[in-house]
Amino acid sequence: MLILMRKRFKIKQLLVCIFALTAGKTVAQSDIEVMEQMGHLINDALFFSDQYITPATDAAVYQAASGWIASPKKRELWDVSISLRTNVFFTPQSDREFTINNSDFTFFQLEEGESATVPTALGNKHQVYLSGQLGDSEVRLETPQGINMQTVAYPYLQGAIALWGGTELIAKYSTKVKLKKSNYQVYGFGLQHNISQYFKKLEAKKLHLAAMVGYSNEEVSFNFLDIQTDYGTLGISEITGLVDTWQFQLSGSKEFGSFEVMGSFIVNTSGVEYEVGGEKGSIEEILPLQQVINTRLKEIYKTRVNYIGEAGISYKFNNFSIQSILAFGKFVNTNIAFGYSFQ
Repeated sequence: MLILMRKRFKIKQLLVCIFALTAGKTVAQSDIEVMEQMGHLINDALFFSDQYITPATDAAVYQAASGWIASPKKRELWDVSISLRTNVFFTPQSDREFTINNSDFTFFQLEEGESATVPTALGNKHQVYLSGQLGDSEVRLETPQGINMQTVAYPYLQGAIALWGGTELIAKYSTKVKLKKSNYQVYGFGLQHNISQYFKKLEAKKLHLAAMVGYSNEEVSFNFLDIQTDYGTLGISEITGLVDTWQFQLSGSKEFGSFEVMGSFIVNTSGVEYEVGGEKGSIEEILPLQQVINTRLKEIYKTRVNYIGEAGISYKFNNFSIQSILAFGKFVNTNIAFGYSFQ
């Protein structure tokens, strides 16, 4: 794969040179050497990007999966509910760090030792120095820090309206939430349908069943590689994971007076893309680096399938409700909600 990636970049180099020549520009030998070195730098950036942000995008799927169904109970036509929800995500130690070796890189090398343990986007603040040679100057950088948080919490709004035949339309949305060295945003919509209405014996026992299909889009971004060179910054000081998720959920609940206990089984599939951003430097006069890296990042596009369990309990008083939901699988996420129903 690495050989193929290098070949693709050499083709890109050739196209850039041809463009420059056809545009009447002279391509200096030093520029060609810089582009070759940039090819190695891009290979390293791709490798590091994948290792650094993948745990965070995996976690984002769990955060977006929680709390879709507030209750599987059938509601009356045009009933509207709205809730303020907060996800509290627990970052596992196994996804907070990874190991890099000098043999992993073609441009950079560790300044101390042959290998080092560095944080992922979910990890701590530990940093090591990497260096490489670009043209006549040394390029030196510190590896990016993680968010250094054992738990990550962010709020969002969710609403639902009851339609015909025991069906509900659900929507969730959050503005871009600023976390430590990162930003998070989610929006989505879904359709929930009550199944227990077809089984009167279940309703008589205050047992409720419902199924839901939903779509959500999560965007999570982190501070990344702030690389300073004689050609200015390289425009990769931020990295963003874009996650499109389709989710199927089956939920059942039992009412005990004002309390409702719920359990759910979730299957979702997510497409994960990455892109870098940041202030562009004068290297763009030689090579459209940011565009090239974002094109190359498509090579590490991922599809994730997750199976998630969910358990929750809610308490209703008048038109208000309080709910707590625990989602568990590879990760653990808690969803806490305060809601109001317009009936």
